[in-house]
Formats: sequence, C-alpha cells, structure tokens
Amino acid sequence: MSIFEKLESEVRSYSRGWPVVFDRAQGSRLYAEDGRPYLDYFAGAGALNYGHNNPVLKKALIEYIERDGVTHALDMFTVAKRDLLETLDEKILKPRELDYKVIFPGPGGANAVEAALKLARKVTGRESVINFTNAFHGMTIGALSVTGNSMKRHGAGIPLVHATPMPYDQYFDGVYPDFLYFERLLDDSGSGLNEPAAVIVETVQGEGGINAAGIEWLRGLADLCKRHGILLIVDDVQMGCGRTGPFFSFEEAGIKPDMVCLSKSLSGYGIPMALTLIRPDLDVWEPGEHNGTFRGISPAFVTAAEAMRTYWSDDELEKSVRAKGERIGAALQGLVDAYPEAELTAKGRGLARGLEFQNGELAGRVCAAAFERGLLMETSGPDSEVVKLLPPLTLTDAEVGEGLEIIDASVNAVLGK
Repeated sequence: MSIFEKLESEVRSYSRGWPVVFDRAQGSRLYAEDGRPYLDYFAGAGALNYGHNNPVLKKALIEYIERDGVTHALDMFTVAKRDLLETLDEKILKPRELDYKVIFPGPGGANAVEAALKLARKVTGRESVINFTNAFHGMTIGALSVTGNSMKRHGAGIPLVHATPMPYDQYFDGVYPDFLYFERLLDDSGSGLNEPAAVIVETVQGEGGINAAGIEWLRGLADLCKRHGILLIVDDVQMGCGRTGPFFSFEEAGIKPDMVCLSKSLSGYGIPMALTLIRPDLDVWEPGEHNGTFRGISPAFVTAAEAMRTYWSDDELEKSVRAKGERIGAALQGLVDAYPEAELTAKGRGLARGLEFQNGELAGRVCAAAFERGLLMETSGPDSEVVKLLPPLTLTDAEVGEGLEIIDASVNAVLGK
C-alpha cells in the first residue's frame, strides 16, 4: 500500500483516474516521476490558464521572494497589493468600462461566492437567492446551497435553505420561452417564491457539464434582474481569466453584473487567490465584517499582476483562445457526426469544451483511454457523462492537434469504430 492510500482520505478523486505520481510540470505538460509526459487538458480544473510554471510569472515570483517581499499580510497595505489593484484597474476594468470595488474574501472560489451571497443579503435585507439547475459554486455551506449536484449537496449533512433553483438555458430544450417559469413566479403573489436578494449564474457551467448559456439568454437574465430589483452575481471562478476568450466570460453578452466572483486562474500560477468585484454602491461592509487569515497572499498578487500585464495588454490571447476553441469544437462535432448511433453532443465555448455521452460509464472509459495514451481529461455533468476539456490557454497549435488525435483514438477505442 502506498503512503497515499495509507494516509490520505478516501475523498481524493482525480488521483483515482490518473494513478501515477507526478513530479514536474512545464507549459501544457505534466511529467510522472518515471519521466513519462502527459499532455494536460485539465489545467488544474481551470486554475492554470497560462500553463504550468509559466516562465514569465515564475521570474516575477522568484524575484519577489528573493528580495524578501512580504508573503502574508491579511488586509494590510503592501506594495504587491497596490501593484495588483493598479494593474487590475488599468488592464482589466477601465478598458471594459467596469466600475467595481474589490473584496479580498479568502483564497478560494467558494470564498468569493460566500462573500457575494452574504453581501447581497446584507444590502437587500432579503434571504432568498436564485440559482440554476446543474450549477456548481463551491463546497462550503452557502456555496453548496446554490449548487445543483445532489451528491455534493448531500455532503453538507444539513438542510441547504434560502436558495431556489430555476431552469438554466436549454434545460427544457427550447420548448418553453426563456424565464417563463421564473418570471411567472416573480409576478404571482401566490407563487410562494420569496423575493430574491440575488441571482447567481455561470455563463458556462463547467462542473455541470459544459453547458454554455446563449448570449441572448444572458442578456435576458440581466434585464429580468434589473426590472425586478434583483442583484446579478456572475460566478466567473472557472470561466473567467480568458477561458471563453475575453477576460470575463460575460463580456460577449454586453452585460455588467452587480458582482463578479473570480479565483482559479486569477493568480496565473496556481497559487490560491480570489476576488469578489462589487458595484461601489454595494460596499456597505463594516470593517472586519467579512475577513479571513489568507486573504493577503502577496506572491499570488505578484503573479496575478504580471499575468494581466503580459496577457491582457492587447487582444492576442483572446483571439488565440477563440481560434483554438473553434478548432477543438469543430473536431468534437466531427466525432458527433462520425458516431451518429452513439448520440454524442459537442458543447462549450472558447477553450471550455465538452463531448457528452449517453452515460458516465462511456465518458469515463474515454478519459481512461486518453490517459493510457498520455492525455489528461476529466468528466463533468450530473452523471459524469461529459468529457471535459480545459487545456491551458497558452497551448500551441501542435498541442491542439496532438490532443485531438488522442481524443479521436480514445473515442474510437471505446465506441469501437
């Protein structure tokens, strides 16, 4: 029995599908301790958009550490935090005409979500929050209350209340008009729906199965929230930082959420970091009302600011993500067309892509076949029925081709054509 099996909890998951010991990582590849390379289409569940050990970010981090820059600072003023805020304002917010104040809620995406939910309730004086079918927002109690996956919800061990799920885009395959049910409940005094403080939404549901909301659906949701005085929270933890093309996944819809949750690839280097962006008029916190010991991790500030300067001073990365995403999407659609009897579905936007199978057993076998061939992919969806592709945004054209060849071979190995 290995030390992992002896001491690590049964809750571990990814290591079950990839039973090797990894030692090094660079760019789009992880290397096992025996030296075997694996092309990474997982990218730390979206936390490594700029690849493993990105050399530009690594240089900035090493220089900061070597000069004894402050590592841990809670919410004290530091040079690293100032640089981050100035860079965020200059490279991200001002070019998009976004006016937000910044909450440092703690190190993870769930921290960003919890801060948004808590503040929405404080601002509005309401308790109820609207979430969507197949949503995933984190594993803490508040975030779980607005998550759809039943297995994850059951892990809470207590009733998850004050949240009401509504149908996500295409949940009824377009049979009913968008928001028919939601708006009827809002307008009907006999519906029993408590007046919501906020709506929380992912523009592309990653863990939920790579479900991409339509642009018009997102615009309609923003309009509905505005008309009913409901705060709109966009959870951009996995789909932000360029995953769908632009820095924010909601940009294409032309909407301006009241709050935005960011984490995962925000630091750019895999170092824990999260932000909750809020409209300035919503900033009604009392000092210390929401805090956390690890909300001032300066090394993450350093790499985040460097990533913004390096990749978001122009639109080159955005254009590259769109082009590579279209190439992968077309290849996945080719598999759909090649196996009509399997009833596959190609899904996604940008470099968040998925191939949906009829069940999780088939999707799992495809991922296992890909691992045998040197490619890391995971599954998602309520029954793990979607093969999920989240490669680094910086992967090369050759690595796109290599990954697609392995995916094609893996699907063929499972479906037997």
